[in-house]
Amino acid sequence: MRNRIHPLLCELHAHTTWSDGSFSIRELVDLYGGRGFDVLCITDHTVRSDDPWLDPSEWSTRGVRRKGHASYVAEIMREAGRAHAMYDLLVLPGVELTYNDLNVDEAAHAVAVGLTRFVSVDEGIAGAIETARAAGAARIQFVCHPQREFPV
Repeated sequence: MRNRIHPLLCELHAHTTWSDGSFSIRELVDLYGGRGFDVLCITDHTVRSDDPWLDPSEWSTRGVRRKGHASYVAEIMREAGRAHAMYDLLVLPGVELTYNDLNVDEAAHAVAVGLTRFVSVDEGIAGAIETARAAGAARIQFVCHPQREFPV
């Protein structure tokens, strides 16, 4: 980490081609590292297995799923080493716990920073947040696209 008085530049909610982003993990690291950022948290969507906002043909390909989660985290960690060496950039794994619902009062997204194990959102956002916290994730306050209040 740089030793300076300047503000710490952090991006704590960035998506890649693992969900709905335009850049691969490597490209995202190069984008933020090349611009002098200090911290980058990669937080692709984890979505319901029957996400009603997606076409059923996308259910297995959009977002980080249980089956691919270990590969997702491994790719982030590989890039974290390269990011540190090339840019002095701290790269953290995470996800955006994404509970989409046809009833907008039930839909919510929450970023879990530092989460390295898979957390399902199939049973609802509140339970997913508690599971992520128990797994050691930090939580950005708190809902990315708020529609209603949730217990803190």
